[in-house]
Amino acid sequence: FMALAAFAVMEWAMITRDFSLLYVQKVGSSATPALYNFAAVWSALEGSILMWVLVLAGYVAAAMWWMRKRLNEPLVGWAMAVLLIVLAYFFLLSYGPANPFVIGPPGVTDGPGPNPLLQNHLLVMFHPPILYLGYVGMTVPFAFAIAALIAGKVEDGWLHLTRRWTVTAWGFLTFGIALGGWWSYEVLGWSGVWAWDPVENASLLPWITGTAYIHSVMVQERRGLLRVWNVSLLIATFSLTILGTFLTRSGVLNSVHAFSESDIGPWLLAMFVVIVAVSLVLVYLRGDQLRASGAIDNVFSREGAFLVNNVLFAVFAFVVLLGTVFPLVIEALQQRQIVVGEPFFDRLTIPIGLTMLFIMAVAPVLPWRQDGREVMSQRLLVPALVGLAALVLSLVVGASGVAPLLAFALGGFAAGSALRHLVRAVRVQRLRGFVGRANGGMIVHLGVILICVALAAS
Repeated sequence: FMALAAFAVMEWAMITRDFSLLYVQKVGSSATPALYNFAAVWSALEGSILMWVLVLAGYVAAAMWWMRKRLNEPLVGWAMAVLLIVLAYFFLLSYGPANPFVIGPPGVTDGPGPNPLLQNHLLVMFHPPILYLGYVGMTVPFAFAIAALIAGKVEDGWLHLTRRWTVTAWGFLTFGIALGGWWSYEVLGWSGVWAWDPVENASLLPWITGTAYIHSVMVQERRGLLRVWNVSLLIATFSLTILGTFLTRSGVLNSVHAFSESDIGPWLLAMFVVIVAVSLVLVYLRGDQLRASGAIDNVFSREGAFLVNNVLFAVFAFVVLLGTVFPLVIEALQQRQIVVGEPFFDRLTIPIGLTMLFIMAVAPVLPWRQDGREVMSQRLLVPALVGLAALVLSLVVGASGVAPLLAFALGGFAAGSALRHLVRAVRVQRLRGFVGRANGGMIVHLGVILICVALAAS
């Protein structure tokens, strides 16, 4: 309620143009339309941290209500403690270095308003809040992962407590990134849908590791494997949200999407270092319990495909992180500024993406625990024909280039595999074939394939 009240007071000050507050003097304006004045609250650092506090407080309240009958259990109790510690730290940031309620100099009767780039599209009302719902939402699964390590409950039970929270946060993050791409496309000078800008990369990094977790957690649930990997992925996902906030809000990186610089950088960097250090210690201390008794015996099994998939996600995340922070390293070591642009990212990520499309086609037809080579030829015949048809069609319409043609062919291959799965599910389950974890995953795959094909076509 404190977070909600503080946010409401800030909104009221912005709407009524209370220029006694320094923050309103910075981003408010009598000439700014009411709609953009409302959104101006999260247009700069102090307001965005206040919104982070509000969203996080909402998640904490929801998690406590959801687990209200199990608060006495050690795992749940520790998870709530971790959530409250994180919330308290962000409250501290909002009270200290990012306080939006500081009184400004007297006599100010107007301000410049928010950045002009934030006043030309209605997505300013939706993109930042939705992105924050995804960013901040990753705190809940992280809290349960840390709680499992502290309480020594590293079996599969804690996974069931994180599944919906992870998928919910991942869904918001996906939607937020998509809205950001749409916004960039319509704002002149923002280099189209995706330009590998540091701020774009900051939101993409936790999405990559979160996606990897959503896939690899199925291996642990099915076979009890990849325990260390899954805990590490959740830790990495939350840590990357903090690192991304540091990179975009501290002013250390140049970006057309960055709208604020402040002294909050050391606070966020310190938080990131503490999270990583404490997490590594806990993983080390619980190493024996996390170690799985079995192993992935065959790369042609479903779990083998998931393992390859996760290695690709890890390499993908490393490439994006390297390209994003490398300019910082060079500047610190050599006192000169460099920019890592699109050619670097495209050269390294396109092969990864094409390989992922292939895995996306093959993995759904592979059995668990068994060598799937005997059934692959039968189950992949129709998807392969779809991929071949997509390749022929792309050549007919004049497509050229190795990477685009491979994207069209593999996209058709993967789409055929996903549609095969959905058709079989609908035959057995009727309309329920479109819902559920595996079936819903195929629909998501179709969306990802559509994005890849669209990128190749552009």
